[in-house]
Amino acid sequence: MIAIINYGSGNVGAIANIYKQLKIPHVVTGDLAELAAAERYILPGVGAFDATMSYLNKSGMLDMLNEQVLVRKKKVMGICVGMQILGDSSDEGELSGLGWIPGHIRRIDASTLPANPKLPHMGWNSVKPRDGAHLFDGVDSERGFYFLHSYYFDAAAADNVAATVEYGNELTCAVARDNVFGMQFHPEKSHANGVRVFRNFAEL
Repeated sequence: MIAIINYGSGNVGAIANIYKQLKIPHVVTGDLAELAAAERYILPGVGAFDATMSYLNKSGMLDMLNEQVLVRKKKVMGICVGMQILGDSSDEGELSGLGWIPGHIRRIDASTLPANPKLPHMGWNSVKPRDGAHLFDGVDSERGFYFLHSYYFDAAAADNVAATVEYGNELTCAVARDNVFGMQFHPEKSHANGVRVFRNFAEL
């Protein structure tokens, strides 16, 4: 069972619809008992860094997720801000992140971008997966994914970078460390490529 964590993010329904089409067991929930019973987790991503971390802290989910992910080693995948909160901190906010993958979330340097509108980075972009990044198995990386963001994950260790995207500079767009995965793009808006990523996560 995959638990799509419900913390007020706007894209939970789209993710649930994809898993429904794939006939993969899933639940959208913020209930601690349901979350503890799940085998995998998705941290959705529409919103701001501090607001998302504040919700997790106040909801009581944070301690439970730390136990399930860090101790029991259940797999988790963060999307957009759900990826950003996997890091330690962010230019966007003041609260600490989950710290599951060491790194800082930085605002994209608009001076490196050749054309307006410069930010947010919005639309389809090809990506460059790292060898062995199995979330991207069967994905058309030239077609790529749909992006909507102004911040990126500056990973502390190069080994934790699972894929990059060119936008002014080469930016990290996916991270992976042991049982923790994250992506800056929106797979739920990326048609066949996104569906493949969701299937791959369920089969990792």
